[in-house]
Amino acid sequence: MFFNKLRQQKIIRSTYFIVRGVSNFVQFKPLLLIKQYMWFLKEYKLFSQQNKNKKFEKIEWFPCLKDNLKYTPLDPTYFFQDSWAAKHLFHLKPEHHYDVGSSAKTMGILSQFVPITMVDIRPIELKLDNLYFKEGSILALPFEDNSIETLSSLCVVEHIGLGRYGDELDQFGSEKAIKELKRVLKIGGIILFSVPVDTDNKIYFNAHRAFTRNYILELFNDFRVLDEKYHYGTKVFDSYDSSMGFGTGLYMLKRVK
Repeated sequence: MFFNKLRQQKIIRSTYFIVRGVSNFVQFKPLLLIKQYMWFLKEYKLFSQQNKNKKFEKIEWFPCLKDNLKYTPLDPTYFFQDSWAAKHLFHLKPEHHYDVGSSAKTMGILSQFVPITMVDIRPIELKLDNLYFKEGSILALPFEDNSIETLSSLCVVEHIGLGRYGDELDQFGSEKAIKELKRVLKIGGIILFSVPVDTDNKIYFNAHRAFTRNYILELFNDFRVLDEKYHYGTKVFDSYDSSMGFGTGLYMLKRVK
């Protein structure tokens, strides 16, 4: 009920996100801290009273106080989106896949099945066989026209031009990014692409933009939709539903001209 009101009331919604932004920097909860350390000390005492494992006589404290949960914490968007992209990439089996700005963790896992080159403005410091890196901007990709067979960019385009990641402010950042992704893809090439969707085209400054399905298809008017899925809440649907409000659109698109 509360989140439905947030979707409908712009002032309430904006106030909520401003307060939430502040809370990311001011999160000291002394009563919860005391409670968690009491739990930690109780657990340590009980553990110490058990029969000693002679192979592990040295013990140091390293309190982990946020993991004692009754559920597995997951970000639904990345859980569904990355699984969806992995399924298609395994089916496509390209000789070499290229990605622009998606999760490095996800691309690292997928690179163990297919060689992947990642492009990002932020270098990857870790090395992994089959995972390659090129430093570059989605607004000026370091590839020739019509040169890439398969490409992905998952939950990236919506951020371009809002300054969140230190990029320059640009009202048309998303459109320019999509144009550049299209430039480097071969005719017949395939892109795995995702962005937030909503009832209208909106800017949630400075987090991201959200798009309608119609506008996404307009921006990719020279592409054919091979697959599309929509994540709302904790479920994935086969079709866009504007009445569901904010969600994530997942698109597998083929360049036809």
